[in-house]
Amino acid sequence: MIIGCHLSVSKGFEAMGKEALSIGANTFQFFTRNPRGGKAREIDEQDILKLIKLMKENNFGKILAHAPYTLNLCSKDEKIRKFALNTMIDDLNRMEYLPNNLYNFHPGSHVGQGIDKGIEFISLQLNKVLHKDMTTTVLLETMAGKGSEVGSKFEELRAIIDNIDFKDKIGVCLDTCHVFDAGYDIVNNLENVLEEFDKIIGLKKLKAIHINDSMNYLGCHKDRHQKIGKGAIGINAFEKIINYPALINLPYYLETPNELAGYSEEIKLLKSLQKA
Repeated sequence: MIIGCHLSVSKGFEAMGKEALSIGANTFQFFTRNPRGGKAREIDEQDILKLIKLMKENNFGKILAHAPYTLNLCSKDEKIRKFALNTMIDDLNRMEYLPNNLYNFHPGSHVGQGIDKGIEFISLQLNKVLHKDMTTTVLLETMAGKGSEVGSKFEELRAIIDNIDFKDKIGVCLDTCHVFDAGYDIVNNLENVLEEFDKIIGLKKLKAIHINDSMNYLGCHKDRHQKIGKGAIGINAFEKIINYPALINLPYYLETPNELAGYSEEIKLLKSLQKA
């Protein structure tokens, strides 16, 4: 099982790799910079090379960089869109120091412009940053649908992908809390939800899973993460998710409200639920 959690890049890349190993993880997620925006830390090539060596020696899965929450490619404010574009360009240039990994972002909020305009802006911006020589796969995250978020419906993600020039550079990260809060019943109808995903987007585009329980009810559009087994999704559903044939080989990233010790326990719990 490829599983990790969210770690802080402030200590450095090799330190994140060692921290992941200390809690039984074989991958991890990190913010490219402060989650509320700001300047990224200076690149330390030697530190990155040490992480790459550690990853190879310990059979790590792909690591996942997460864009800051403030990044909004479809804001109606041109300055905010420009900031988001420049941030993503910088992030993806940095990711080439860690080739062949993943970069995840929240598609954005259309802020009253409407879903179609939001999709148009996101697609336009992505076509400015994706190019044939990049090694990173950029992931659209499934959203809960709070406010004017784009991406709470599979059809919206498909519409973005349809407009992308370099489709081989784009994929999807499915967040279990988000899709549940968006109204997809992964508790009682996991197979149907994944069949719908496959029909609309294609399971081949699913590259990663944010594995989180939810504090709220199905279809609440709230986006409140909970510890595994402590929320409305529950242990039985997570057992089905991690053992579902189409999901077994994907990397899982915990974003639950936890410290390292808590993540360690959740990783042990999820591994114990594996049937194969």
